[in-house]
Amino acid sequence: MDTAIALVFAGILGLLIGSFLNVAALRTLSGESLSFPPSHCTSCSHRLGPLDLVPVLSYLLLRGKCRYCRQTISIQYPIVEAATSLLYVLIVWKYGVSWEAAACLFFASVLVAIVITDWKAMIIPNRIILFGLAGALLLRLMSHPLPWWHYLAGMMGGLLLIVAIAGLGSVLLRKEAMGMGDAKLFALVGLVLGWKLTLLTLFVASLLGTVIGLTVIALKRSEREAYIPFGPYIALASVICMFEGDSWISWYLGLL
Repeated sequence: MDTAIALVFAGILGLLIGSFLNVAALRTLSGESLSFPPSHCTSCSHRLGPLDLVPVLSYLLLRGKCRYCRQTISIQYPIVEAATSLLYVLIVWKYGVSWEAAACLFFASVLVAIVITDWKAMIIPNRIILFGLAGALLLRLMSHPLPWWHYLAGMMGGLLLIVAIAGLGSVLLRKEAMGMGDAKLFALVGLVLGWKLTLLTLFVASLLGTVIGLTVIALKRSEREAYIPFGPYIALASVICMFEGDSWISWYLGLL
């Protein structure tokens, strides 16, 4: 497939998947079925028509308001759709049309859903994690650039490392430092990225969390003791390491 066509297709697919991920994540939190009821306004419950469901474009044309009740539509919807589309384009640009691209596209999609649930409710649902692990395992059977043990070590090592950190944090800080959802998420990261990039992801996520957290506290947007969901930082760090992690590790080893 021509590169330009593949990138356009990836962008459109990302918009559609992003729209679905918005619905899937929010309905997972509310306990609703993914298939019923049909898409509807969260304010007036009016069923949405095809023109209301065009990713990003509908939001812009409707000026961020429901066509039927004129209540404001959350900016989350177009942001998630656009971000997912951008991720899809970047992944296909890096990996081409391949099984490795499919694995990374699936991984990115799961991460987007997790960011939504953790950001809104500080929950990383087992339903999403187990789906992610099952899909990643299947796709890793189709594509594994590294020896298999790298991914298995990453999955088990990521899980156990976060459990250990959470346990140590609970003892030293006398409060929950990380949840089991974060540990399960790192198992997924390890299965997709392998053990080296999993360790790098933990470092980058911790750095991002520290810098952004301290900045928010300095701006007095949050209390020092407030709980900040770690899932979004893990997701962002995972994406960064997926694209640049190998080159960063090679650069660092070249300094030794």
